[in-house]
This record gives sequence, C-alpha cells and structure tokens, in this order.
Amino acid sequence: MIWSFIKIVVFVAVVAALTLLAGHLADQGSGLRLIVANTEFTLGPLQAAIAAVLLVILVWIALRILGLLIATLHFLNGDETAISRYFNRNRERKGFEALAEGMMAIASGDGRVAMAKAARAEKFLGRPELTNLLTAQAAELAGDTRRATAVYKRLLADDRTRFVGVRGLMMQKLGEGDTETALKLAEKAFSLNPRSEDVQDTLFRLQTGTGDWRGARKILSAKHKQGLLPRDVHIRRDAVLALQEAREVFDEEASIEAREAAIAANKASPDLIPAAAMAARGYIEKGKPKLAHRILVKAWSEQPHPDLAAAFAAIAPDETPQERLKRFEALIAARPDHEESRLLKAELNIAAEDFPAARRAMGALAQAHPTARALTIMAAIERGEGSPESVVRGWLARALTASRGPQWVCDKCHNIESQWSPVCNNCGGFDTFTWREPEERGSGMTAGAAVLPLIVGERARSAPEPRDRIAPAADYVVDDEAVDQLEAEQEKDEK
Repeated sequence: MIWSFIKIVVFVAVVAALTLLAGHLADQGSGLRLIVANTEFTLGPLQAAIAAVLLVILVWIALRILGLLIATLHFLNGDETAISRYFNRNRERKGFEALAEGMMAIASGDGRVAMAKAARAEKFLGRPELTNLLTAQAAELAGDTRRATAVYKRLLADDRTRFVGVRGLMMQKLGEGDTETALKLAEKAFSLNPRSEDVQDTLFRLQTGTGDWRGARKILSAKHKQGLLPRDVHIRRDAVLALQEAREVFDEEASIEAREAAIAANKASPDLIPAAAMAARGYIEKGKPKLAHRILVKAWSEQPHPDLAAAFAAIAPDETPQERLKRFEALIAARPDHEESRLLKAELNIAAEDFPAARRAMGALAQAHPTARALTIMAAIERGEGSPESVVRGWLARALTASRGPQWVCDKCHNIESQWSPVCNNCGGFDTFTWREPEERGSGMTAGAAVLPLIVGERARSAPEPRDRIAPAADYVVDDEAVDQLEAEQEKDEK
C-alpha cells in the first residue's frame, strides 16, 4: 500500500517537473539545439518537449524488452520467474483439486478412485506430507495394506509427518492383532505427541491388556494433568491400577511393597473391595490388626462381600466358633439388614452349631430371595436340627437350579467372572466389574458360594483354608458325590 502511494507521488512529481520545464522553454522563445555527428538539429520548445516524451517511452520499452530477455534466460536456466510462477499456479490448482476429490472419494468409501486422485495430486503438487497420507488412507480403504505400510514408513522420514506415520503403523498392527508391536509403536507415538488423546487411550488399553500397570498409571496421570480425566475418575482408576500392581508384587513374594501399594489403593478408593481385603491382610502381616479391623468394617458398610469376611476372619485365625461369632458382631452391625450380613451370621451360627440362631438370622430370606447359597444354608440348618433326609435333599435340589446370587459382572458386556479383575477378559473393558446379581443365571457357583459351610450325608472332612477363601466357617465342605447323586436323580425325574 505504501509502495503504491510512493510510486504515485513520484509520477506526479515527474509530470509536474516536465510541465514546468516545457513552460520555461516556451517563455524563453528559443529552441533546443542538438549537434550529432557534425550535424546540427534545432528544435522548438514544443518539439523539444515531444522529443523528450518519446525518448522516455523508448527507454521504457527498451528496459521492458531487456527484462523479458533476462526472465527468459532465467526460465531456461531453471530459475523461478513470472513465467514459471504462472505454470506453477496452474499445477497447484490441478493438484489441490485432485487432493480434494481424493478426500471426497475416501469419505464415499471408494478406495480405488481415492488412490488415483492421490497419485494425480502427488504428480502436480510434489508435497508428500499431504499426498502420502491420502495415499495411505486410500490404500487401506482399497485393502492394499502392503502399499499403505510402505507409505506410512515414508512418512517417518519427515519430522512433520513422523507422528502420523507411527500412528498409522500402530493402527495397522492393532488390526492385525500384533499387540506386542502395536504397544511399542504406541509408546513411540506417545513420546512424539503426548497430548494425543487417541494415542493415550490406545496405549492405556494395550498396557492394561499386557499387565504393564506402572506404565498405565503414568498415562492416567498424564491424562489427568491435561484435563482429560476428572479428578474422582483418576483417583478411582489409579487405585485399581495400584491394587493390581500390588497383587503382582504379592505373586513375586515381595510383600512389603505389596502391602504399601494395597494400603495406598484402599486409601484412594475405600469402596474398592479387593483393595480393602488386601490392605487388611497387609496390616495383619505388619501386626496391626486394629487397622485391618477398621478398614474392613468401613468397606463392609459400603458393600458387604465374602472377601471382606474372609479377611476379617484372618485377623484371628485360631479363635473358636463362639469367639468368632462374637467378634464378627462389629462387622455385621455395619450393615445388619444386608443379605450378605444375614447369610454370614447364619454361617457363623452353623459353625457354632447354634442352628436355631442360624434359622433366625435367615428369616424369610430363602423364600424372598432363594439363591443357591441361601437354600444350601437352609439345608445345613435342617440337617443340624435333625430334620428328615428328604427335607435336606429338598433344599439342596432347589439349590442346584437356583440363582447363584451376586457375582463379578462386567457392566459393559455382562461377562461373569469368579474373581475380580481390573480388565474384562471378554471385552477388554477397564474397571467394569461390579459385585451384583446377573440378569441371567450363571453356570457355576462364585467363589463366595463355593465355600458354603455345609455337608450332605455326614459331617465332612476338614480342609485347609486357602488365602483367598471366603468362609468364616472353614470346617465344612460340600460332599461332591452327594451333589452329583442329586443331579442324576433330578435328570431322571425330568425324563
């Protein structure tokens, strides 16, 4: 803008100077005398002015012709000139048109047309950072994975497109099921662009799937710092990861680190049942039963669960059934009307051989919610009170086809697992298991129901209690032969 104004001012100044000169010559009345090669030319004032104008025009034309000749020489030499810029603009127009048509073809699902347009765009533009990406997407759409892989590898050579190339190769490996290579590529992509939410989610899913809990916690922390994860969700998921990390440390027999991690997980999320149970066992091993008692009572008040009862029993493993029944009153009092509390109280009374108290604890639970566990407890009560064998078998027969009660159910795919896990083995969902009764009956008893303190026939052999066993009365087991006999009789009756 300023340069144009300056040119206008200079032009006006030159015209004004020429006008003044012409006026001065006219006032003098004399002409302009020129001597060229011993020849004298005399021009009048008007003639001199016209000659000056013609001279300026001739000089301008000569300069233009000279500039054109110089530009032509530069063009022939390969340098950028106005002529080359004209042709370049034409090529860019055709290239971007082909690029746009290729993107439209990809959106329409036509991979072959997209590949043709990508090749045309590359021919006219010569910008691989644009056309290579279009070519790779078109090749994937057309099913030519080999070409797509080759194009993604070419993108790795440029710093501007390296992230796109790594991510493209990562998605290809995921599609092929090569999670090991995909994990390495995801880690590389995260290092190149740690703010990519898509890469974060993919890396997190791969790390949890392969058991890299420490790496998954780093990704979770990065998402929280970037504002991509609410604080409460971050605390809960980090507690789940810390718990799983602690469980693996337990497997490696490094109990000190495991205890600390489990305790930290429980503090972060007190309602996480496995964390509470593991933290309590950690305090028991450290010789702090009061802290274990406090954790378990608090967790029971949130969600009663057989794992919590098993950990509560581990506080005093050598106590008598009567002593255990009295000590468990504090735990049951946290949620006295909950179904799990009533079942637990009945089991404790059965272990103490107080069968009338066990019946009172059950109340009408076997009729209101007849689960396999409740019905089997009723069979044990009938056996303990000396009822006829037909009555006991009647309860057990109903238990064989009854609901299994609460289990670990995935909220995403409704998969049922006997043990809690941070990742669903069926759908890969993270932290999707909740302790609830499934909509459909399960095919087998849960860990909590499998340790019912009952016998069929005779009082059974005593079995050692495993570490994760959920049974406050561990002196009773189920007679498998008798159960099989009942199943056979039931099948015979159905026929």
